[in-house]
Amino acid sequence: MDWHLFGKPDLTPQDVVNFRSRINLMDIGAACIAETPVYKVLLDEDLAFLNAFEGDLRQVEAIRNAYGESVRVFPQFLSDGTGKTLYVASESSGMTSLLKPDLRALKLFNGFEQFGLIEKEVAVQTARLDDVPDIGSIDFLKMDIQGAELDVLKHGTRTLEKCVAIQLETSFVCLYENQPTFGEVDVWMRSQGFTPHCYLDVKRWSIAPTIRDNNFRQPFNQLLEADMVYIKDPLKLELLDAEQLKKLALISHYCLASFDLAVHAIMELVSRGAVRKDAREKYLGCLAKHESGK
Repeated sequence: MDWHLFGKPDLTPQDVVNFRSRINLMDIGAACIAETPVYKVLLDEDLAFLNAFEGDLRQVEAIRNAYGESVRVFPQFLSDGTGKTLYVASESSGMTSLLKPDLRALKLFNGFEQFGLIEKEVAVQTARLDDVPDIGSIDFLKMDIQGAELDVLKHGTRTLEKCVAIQLETSFVCLYENQPTFGEVDVWMRSQGFTPHCYLDVKRWSIAPTIRDNNFRQPFNQLLEADMVYIKDPLKLELLDAEQLKKLALISHYCLASFDLAVHAIMELVSRGAVRKDAREKYLGCLAKHESGK
Protein backbone atom coordinates (compact mmCIF):
# COMPACT_ATOMS: atom_id res chain seq x y z
CA MET A 1 0.00 0.00 0.00
CA ASP A 2 1.29 3.47 -0.88
CA TRP A 3 0.73 5.57 2.23
CA HIS A 4 1.56 8.73 0.26
CA LEU A 5 -1.81 8.41 -1.50
CA PHE A 6 -3.47 9.56 1.69
CA GLY A 7 -1.38 12.65 2.25
CA LYS A 8 0.63 13.59 5.33
CA PRO A 9 -1.11 12.63 8.59
CA ASP A 10 -1.09 14.89 11.64
CA LEU A 11 1.09 12.40 13.48
CA THR A 12 3.73 10.39 11.64
CA PRO A 13 5.47 7.17 12.69
CA GLN A 14 8.68 9.16 13.20
CA ASP A 15 6.79 11.44 15.59
CA VAL A 16 5.50 8.42 17.50
CA VAL A 17 9.01 7.10 18.15
CA ASN A 18 10.50 10.58 18.57
CA PHE A 19 13.00 9.99 15.76
CA ARG A 20 15.21 13.03 15.12
CA SER A 21 18.23 11.59 13.31
CA ARG A 22 18.84 9.93 9.92
CA ILE A 23 18.78 6.34 8.76
CA ASN A 24 22.07 5.52 7.10
CA LEU A 25 21.31 3.48 3.98
CA MET A 26 23.69 1.53 1.79
CA ASP A 27 23.02 0.05 -1.64
CA ILE A 28 25.79 -2.14 -3.06
CA GLY A 29 25.22 -2.75 -6.74
CA ALA A 30 23.00 0.32 -6.91
CA ALA A 31 22.39 0.41 -10.67
CA CYS A 32 18.95 1.84 -11.52
CA ILE A 33 17.89 -0.77 -14.06
CA ALA A 34 14.33 -2.01 -13.56
CA GLU A 35 13.16 -1.38 -10.02
CA THR A 36 12.41 1.25 -7.41
CA PRO A 37 14.18 0.20 -4.21
CA VAL A 38 12.04 -0.18 -1.10
CA TYR A 39 14.19 2.33 0.76
CA LYS A 40 13.35 5.22 -1.60
CA VAL A 41 10.36 6.23 0.53
CA LEU A 42 12.77 6.95 3.39
CA LEU A 43 14.63 9.38 1.14
CA ASP A 44 11.34 10.92 0.01
CA GLU A 45 10.38 11.43 3.66
CA ASP A 46 13.78 13.02 4.37
CA LEU A 47 14.50 10.32 6.92
CA ALA A 48 17.63 8.85 5.38
CA PHE A 49 20.85 9.29 3.44
CA LEU A 50 22.09 6.83 0.82
CA ASN A 51 25.59 5.47 0.30
CA ALA A 52 25.55 3.87 -3.16
CA PHE A 53 28.32 1.58 -4.38
CA GLU A 54 28.46 0.91 -8.11
CA GLY A 55 31.71 -0.03 -9.80
CA ASP A 56 30.11 -0.18 -13.25
CA LEU A 57 30.68 3.43 -14.32
CA ARG A 58 27.95 3.13 -16.99
CA GLN A 59 25.40 3.22 -14.16
CA VAL A 60 26.71 6.09 -12.01
CA GLU A 61 25.04 9.05 -13.73
CA ALA A 62 21.59 7.44 -13.48
CA ILE A 63 22.10 6.88 -9.74
CA ARG A 64 23.02 10.51 -9.17
CA ASN A 65 20.07 11.68 -11.27
CA ALA A 66 17.69 9.45 -9.31
CA TYR A 67 18.67 10.57 -5.81
CA GLY A 68 20.29 13.99 -6.15
CA GLU A 69 21.71 15.40 -2.94
CA SER A 70 20.44 12.43 -0.92
CA VAL A 71 23.15 10.12 -2.26
CA ARG A 72 26.90 9.74 -2.11
CA VAL A 73 28.16 7.49 -4.91
CA PHE A 74 31.22 5.28 -4.46
CA PRO A 75 32.37 4.16 -7.94
CA GLN A 76 34.22 1.09 -6.72
CA PHE A 77 33.81 -2.64 -6.31
CA LEU A 78 33.48 -4.17 -2.87
CA SER A 79 34.73 -7.66 -2.06
CA ASP A 80 37.72 -8.94 -0.08
CA GLY A 81 40.21 -6.20 -0.99
CA THR A 82 42.10 -8.20 -3.60
CA GLY A 83 42.45 -7.74 -7.33
CA LYS A 84 39.80 -9.55 -9.33
CA THR A 85 38.47 -10.00 -12.84
CA LEU A 86 35.27 -8.17 -13.74
CA TYR A 87 33.13 -10.05 -16.25
CA VAL A 88 31.31 -7.32 -18.16
CA ALA A 89 27.92 -8.16 -19.68
CA SER A 90 25.60 -5.77 -21.50
CA GLU A 91 24.59 -2.66 -19.56
CA SER A 92 20.91 -3.61 -19.43
CA SER A 93 21.34 -7.27 -18.47
CA GLY A 94 22.30 -6.71 -14.84
CA MET A 95 24.72 -9.65 -15.07
CA THR A 96 28.09 -7.90 -14.89
CA SER A 97 29.87 -9.67 -12.03
CA LEU A 98 33.11 -10.37 -10.21
CA LEU A 99 32.24 -14.03 -10.67
CA LYS A 100 32.52 -15.89 -13.95
CA PRO A 101 29.20 -17.00 -15.44
CA ASP A 102 28.59 -20.75 -15.28
CA LEU A 103 27.75 -21.64 -18.87
CA ARG A 104 26.10 -24.91 -17.90
CA ALA A 105 23.74 -23.07 -15.53
CA LEU A 106 22.99 -20.36 -18.08
CA LYS A 107 22.01 -22.97 -20.66
CA LEU A 108 19.47 -24.44 -18.25
CA PHE A 109 17.27 -21.33 -18.46
CA ASN A 110 15.65 -19.80 -21.54
CA GLY A 111 17.37 -16.56 -22.54
CA PHE A 112 20.23 -16.63 -20.06
CA GLU A 113 22.95 -17.57 -22.52
CA GLN A 114 22.30 -14.18 -24.11
CA PHE A 115 21.88 -12.30 -20.80
CA GLY A 116 25.16 -13.69 -19.51
CA LEU A 117 27.15 -13.08 -22.68
CA ILE A 118 30.45 -11.52 -21.62
CA GLU A 119 31.57 -8.55 -23.72
CA LYS A 120 34.97 -8.16 -22.08
CA GLU A 121 37.03 -9.00 -19.00
CA VAL A 122 38.62 -6.21 -16.95
CA ALA A 123 41.10 -6.38 -14.08
CA VAL A 124 39.79 -4.41 -11.07
CA GLN A 125 40.94 -3.70 -7.54
CA THR A 126 38.29 -4.40 -4.93
CA ALA A 127 37.90 -2.82 -1.49
CA ARG A 128 36.75 -4.27 1.82
CA LEU A 129 33.63 -2.62 3.17
CA ASP A 130 35.27 -2.20 6.57
CA ASP A 131 38.13 -0.28 4.93
CA VAL A 132 35.95 2.36 3.25
CA PRO A 133 36.35 5.62 5.21
CA ASP A 134 33.70 8.09 6.35
CA ILE A 135 30.52 6.08 5.85
CA GLY A 136 29.70 5.43 9.48
CA SER A 137 27.55 2.63 10.80
CA ILE A 138 24.95 1.33 8.33
CA ASP A 139 21.33 0.82 9.40
CA PHE A 140 19.77 -0.74 6.29
CA LEU A 141 21.73 -2.51 3.55
CA LYS A 142 20.49 -3.54 0.14
CA MET A 143 22.85 -5.64 -1.95
CA ASP A 144 22.54 -7.18 -5.41
CA ILE A 145 25.96 -7.90 -6.90
CA GLN A 146 25.45 -11.09 -8.84
CA GLY A 147 26.75 -13.69 -6.46
CA ALA A 148 29.46 -11.79 -4.59
CA GLU A 149 27.26 -10.75 -1.64
CA LEU A 150 28.74 -13.11 0.94
CA ASP A 151 32.30 -11.90 0.29
CA VAL A 152 31.20 -8.33 1.02
CA LEU A 153 29.33 -9.33 4.17
CA LYS A 154 32.28 -11.25 5.59
CA HIS A 155 34.55 -8.22 5.13
CA GLY A 156 32.07 -5.67 6.44
CA THR A 157 31.09 -6.95 9.88
CA ARG A 158 32.29 -3.81 11.69
CA THR A 159 30.40 -1.44 9.39
CA LEU A 160 27.27 -3.59 9.68
CA GLU A 161 27.52 -4.17 13.43
CA LYS A 162 24.44 -2.01 14.17
CA CYS A 163 22.56 -2.79 10.96
CA VAL A 164 18.94 -3.76 11.68
CA ALA A 165 17.82 -4.93 8.22
CA ILE A 166 19.57 -6.36 5.17
CA GLN A 167 18.03 -7.04 1.75
CA LEU A 168 19.97 -9.59 -0.29
CA GLU A 169 19.56 -11.26 -3.63
CA THR A 170 19.93 -14.97 -2.88
CA SER A 171 20.21 -17.77 -5.43
CA PHE A 172 18.60 -21.20 -5.51
CA VAL A 173 20.34 -22.17 -8.77
CA CYS A 174 23.71 -20.45 -9.04
CA LEU A 175 24.42 -18.74 -12.37
CA TYR A 176 28.08 -18.05 -11.58
CA GLU A 177 31.05 -20.23 -10.76
CA ASN A 178 31.79 -20.53 -7.01
CA GLN A 179 28.66 -18.56 -6.14
CA PRO A 180 27.29 -19.23 -2.62
CA THR A 181 23.82 -20.73 -2.53
CA PHE A 182 20.85 -19.38 -0.59
CA GLY A 183 21.58 -21.97 2.10
CA GLU A 184 25.17 -20.85 2.58
CA VAL A 185 24.15 -17.20 2.82
CA ASP A 186 21.32 -18.03 5.22
CA VAL A 187 23.58 -19.98 7.59
CA TRP A 188 26.07 -17.10 7.70
CA MET A 189 23.37 -14.47 8.27
CA ARG A 190 21.93 -16.46 11.18
CA SER A 191 25.42 -16.75 12.68
CA GLN A 192 25.52 -12.93 12.73
CA GLY A 193 22.24 -12.59 14.59
CA PHE A 194 19.90 -12.04 11.64
CA THR A 195 16.61 -13.84 10.99
CA PRO A 196 14.72 -14.16 7.67
CA HIS A 197 11.78 -11.76 7.67
CA CYS A 198 10.22 -11.71 4.21
CA TYR A 199 10.66 -12.22 0.50
CA LEU A 200 10.30 -9.02 -1.51
CA ASP A 201 10.43 -10.95 -4.75
CA VAL A 202 10.75 -14.59 -5.76
CA LYS A 203 11.93 -15.18 -9.31
CA ARG A 204 11.09 -18.36 -11.18
CA TRP A 205 12.25 -19.06 -14.72
CA SER A 206 11.41 -21.51 -17.47
CA ILE A 207 13.82 -24.35 -18.18
CA ALA A 208 15.09 -24.52 -21.76
CA PRO A 209 13.85 -25.32 -24.32
CA THR A 210 10.23 -25.32 -23.11
CA ILE A 211 8.50 -21.94 -23.41
CA ARG A 212 5.20 -20.98 -21.80
CA ASP A 213 2.62 -18.91 -23.73
CA ASN A 214 5.23 -18.06 -26.37
CA ASN A 215 7.10 -15.95 -23.77
CA PHE A 216 10.34 -17.34 -22.38
CA ARG A 217 10.03 -14.98 -19.39
CA GLN A 218 6.84 -16.73 -18.26
CA PRO A 219 7.95 -19.32 -15.68
CA PHE A 220 6.68 -22.70 -14.67
CA ASN A 221 7.94 -23.75 -11.21
CA GLN A 222 11.75 -23.69 -11.19
CA LEU A 223 13.09 -21.31 -8.54
CA LEU A 224 15.97 -19.12 -9.68
CA GLU A 225 16.57 -16.42 -7.06
CA ALA A 226 14.84 -14.23 -4.50
CA ASP A 227 15.20 -10.90 -2.74
CA MET A 228 15.22 -11.80 0.96
CA VAL A 229 15.04 -9.34 3.84
CA TYR A 230 16.81 -10.30 7.05
CA ILE A 231 16.25 -8.46 10.34
CA LYS A 232 17.95 -8.55 13.69
CA ASP A 233 16.43 -11.45 15.63
CA PRO A 234 13.03 -10.22 16.92
CA LEU A 235 13.36 -12.64 19.85
CA LYS A 236 16.44 -10.75 21.06
CA LEU A 237 15.45 -7.09 20.89
CA GLU A 238 17.23 -6.55 24.20
CA LEU A 239 20.46 -6.60 22.16
CA LEU A 240 19.40 -3.47 20.24
CA ASP A 241 19.72 0.06 21.58
CA ALA A 242 16.85 2.55 21.40
CA GLU A 243 18.02 4.17 18.17
CA GLN A 244 18.25 0.79 16.46
CA LEU A 245 14.71 -0.02 17.58
CA LYS A 246 13.41 3.28 16.24
CA LYS A 247 15.10 2.68 12.90
CA LEU A 248 13.78 -0.87 12.75
CA ALA A 249 10.25 0.44 13.37
CA LEU A 250 10.51 3.03 10.59
CA ILE A 251 12.10 0.63 8.09
CA SER A 252 9.38 -1.90 8.89
CA HIS A 253 6.67 0.71 8.37
CA TYR A 254 7.89 2.59 5.31
CA CYS A 255 9.89 -0.03 3.41
CA LEU A 256 8.31 -3.38 4.21
CA ALA A 257 4.69 -2.68 5.24
CA SER A 258 5.52 -4.91 8.22
CA PHE A 259 3.34 -3.02 10.64
CA ASP A 260 3.33 -5.88 13.16
CA LEU A 261 7.13 -5.72 13.33
CA ALA A 262 6.94 -1.95 13.81
CA VAL A 263 4.55 -2.46 16.74
CA HIS A 264 6.87 -5.12 18.19
CA ALA A 265 9.78 -2.64 18.15
CA ILE A 266 7.62 0.18 19.55
CA MET A 267 6.44 -1.99 22.44
CA GLU A 268 10.07 -2.71 23.34
CA LEU A 269 10.74 1.05 23.33
CA VAL A 270 7.73 1.59 25.59
CA SER A 271 8.97 -1.07 28.02
CA ARG A 272 12.27 0.82 28.33
CA GLY A 273 10.62 4.19 28.82
CA ALA A 274 12.27 5.40 25.60
CA VAL A 275 8.98 6.65 24.11
CA ARG A 276 5.60 7.67 25.51
CA LYS A 277 3.52 4.99 27.16
CA ASP A 278 0.79 5.43 24.55
CA ALA A 279 3.19 5.10 21.57
CA ARG A 280 1.65 1.82 20.45
CA GLU A 281 -1.85 3.32 20.41
CA LYS A 282 -0.59 6.45 18.66
CA TYR A 283 1.06 4.33 15.97
CA LEU A 284 -2.07 2.26 15.44
CA GLY A 285 -3.93 5.56 15.16
CA CYS A 286 -1.58 6.58 12.34
CA LEU A 287 -2.45 3.37 10.49
CA ALA A 288 -6.17 3.87 11.03
CA LYS A 289 -6.00 7.40 9.64
CA HIS A 290 -4.10 6.18 6.59
CA GLU A 291 -6.60 3.42 5.91
CA SER A 292 -9.58 5.71 6.29
CA GLY A 293 -8.02 8.38 4.08
CA LYS A 294 -8.46 11.09 6.73
